[in-house]
Amino acid sequence: VQLQASGGGLVQAGGSPRLSCAASGRAFSGYAMGWFRQAPGKEREFVAAIRWNNGRTTYTDSVKGRFTISRDNAKNTVYLQMNSLKPEDTAVYYCAAAQSGTYYQYEYDYWGQGTQVTVSS
Repeated sequence: VQLQASGGGLVQAGGSPRLSCAASGRAFSGYAMGWFRQAPGKEREFVAAIRWNNGRTTYTDSVKGRFTISRDNAKNTVYLQMNSLKPEDTAVYYCAAAQSGTYYQYEYDYWGQGTQVTVSS
């Protein structure tokens, strides 16, 4: 099983990058696909998740209205569209897959390698 995250980089405040997570190695139809992030000196936190089979989405409060998680079934890829970025969004972003659960790291069975997003003010 492999989750390959990409799309990070250096972005100005207010920018709108899109992260991608390409999933391979098994069927994820019953899984939740999530994005987490870890800022320097902080614990990794939940950002957003989407259930692969029905598309139901969940967001942490700090990104609601700015970030959108989506999936492309044909490409087996999950996206995180990030808008109106703020310096406090700077973090390493990880994608992950959970057979059951949504919010907690321990619920996730598979993890990608992370992609750095740095927001300059």
